[in-house]
Amino acid sequence: MQIAVVNPGESLWQIANRYGVTTESIVVLNSLDQPERLVPGQALVLPVVGSYYTIRQGDSFYSIANRLGIPLQSLVQANPNVDPTQLQAGQVLRIPQAPKPIIESNAYLQPSTAERDRNLVQEHADLLTYFSIFQYRVLRTGALVAPADTAALEAIRATDSRPMMVIANFEEGNFSPEISRAIFTDAAVRNTLITSVMQTMKAKGFRALNIDFENMYADDRELYNQFLREITARLHQEGLLVSTALAPKTSAAQVGQWYEAHDYRAHGEIVDFVIIMTYEWGWSGGPPMAVSPIPQVRAVLDYAVSVIPPAKIMMGAPLYGYDWTLPFVQGGKFARSLSPQAAVTQARNVGAIIRYDPISQAPNYSYYDAEGKEHIVWFEDARSMQAKFDLIKSYGLRGISYWVLGNPFPQNWALLGDNFRIRKI
Repeated sequence: MQIAVVNPGESLWQIANRYGVTTESIVVLNSLDQPERLVPGQALVLPVVGSYYTIRQGDSFYSIANRLGIPLQSLVQANPNVDPTQLQAGQVLRIPQAPKPIIESNAYLQPSTAERDRNLVQEHADLLTYFSIFQYRVLRTGALVAPADTAALEAIRATDSRPMMVIANFEEGNFSPEISRAIFTDAAVRNTLITSVMQTMKAKGFRALNIDFENMYADDRELYNQFLREITARLHQEGLLVSTALAPKTSAAQVGQWYEAHDYRAHGEIVDFVIIMTYEWGWSGGPPMAVSPIPQVRAVLDYAVSVIPPAKIMMGAPLYGYDWTLPFVQGGKFARSLSPQAAVTQARNVGAIIRYDPISQAPNYSYYDAEGKEHIVWFEDARSMQAKFDLIKSYGLRGISYWVLGNPFPQNWALLGDNFRIRKI
């Protein structure tokens, strides 16, 4: 695949002609509803085998191969008509496609209507190892409140993906530290929960469990570790996998009720893999910024791989963005969530130009609404997702986990399949 950014006044025909592909193929790959109305700064994925590199002043075949991490001989062979001693700035080289790493992929699915759930599963099954059904709520008694997941599970069973059961200490719209403490401190309640989980997994065909306990008391850190040891041992006896969802920490000493009870080193030792929620730096109730900025994600991964084997780490990625009304007021109106596809459509409709921040490696744009209020939108596009895929490769991670299905983002799925082979279990 090749990522192309639309220049002001550029047409789809011009882009297609430049890369030797058809306009129809670009329309299909990017789900363009109005291909005659491209947005300046919009990123498009093109069905090109391999990719291209535009030579800069001072480049050589050796420096380009080293920078891109590809064998020098492969680069030379991919460009037989280019004289390595006569490179010129602006000249375009073809970059050969490297072997695809094998990873696991997961996406959370919140059951809704039967038709919607079946459609989401059918649309994404080829590129997902797991569908994580969000969520089974844990009660203080250890009992479970199940979502309406019958249609989703039936659809998953017809694919070669696997369902993953998600349990959470969720109550009245938020994660409850009281629920998790009730589980951790009462052996009978713990046994009730573990037994309920095992029975549900067997009855419904779940092959893996994701424990999404958040917002816990710091004093419960070791109690949580002990619970993980107990439930993991029980599920392993049945040949079932166990994973946990982790807050994005940059050190063991990070403070805050969302972080302190999550013991990265212990989780890496106890469970089969972890899902690190590397998103929500830009969140609906906070100041405008990228949802998943690369420097912050990298800082989390730097710490994570120092205490957890990379092969046990799934990096989280968002399938959404936010539209903030300015000026931002703490405690004021929350930002509106929107899909990457909807973000580009809105940019087109309001006449915005999409910018790309080279530091956070995320797109954004500004506009004024009908009432004269200024807005800023941060979202994901092909470039920001490719940056995340590059992190998975450079750190040698187990894979990627998406929050949450239901937000149209065709470019992500095209690039995921182009970058990786997805492991099926």
